[in-house]
Amino acid sequence: MSRNADIDNVDLKILSLLTKDAKMPYTEVAKKVFVSGGTVHVRMRKLEEMGVVKGTTLDIDYAQMGYDITAFLGIYLQKSSLYDEVIDQLKLIPEIVKIHYTTGNYNIFVKIHCKDTKHLKDTLHDKIQKVEGIERTETIISLEQSMSRHIQFDE
Repeated sequence: MSRNADIDNVDLKILSLLTKDAKMPYTEVAKKVFVSGGTVHVRMRKLEEMGVVKGTTLDIDYAQMGYDITAFLGIYLQKSSLYDEVIDQLKLIPEIVKIHYTTGNYNIFVKIHCKDTKHLKDTLHDKIQKVEGIERTETIISLEQSMSRHIQFDE
């Protein structure tokens, strides 16, 4: 891995195992990588300090929580220079879970979760489209997520 010489094959093996099962105890990771549990702990702390690992998250099935609509929004800005101000406002909308600055047709692409179509309409109309600097939006509703995974690193 030429981008960062501080990451070696042991780090890649640790990351590979933990991306498959983030709850795997470090002692079990250590056995599979043939190092000590302390080494795994030190390596993970190093990867966090480097910004490679940004914490752990839960993979939540939002439909099981009553959020039956997942949608993606392409957002057109009135001016590209309004990006930072628009992002600050979008971060305040709880239904938005991801925000990307993009090339192509849209300035911004976001992922949102809503309970139903009424909730989606209200979120679009009463929250997102009222953000100053947004010219218009295009909504794409996801019918099904067929895959979600991490990149598997070459070891």
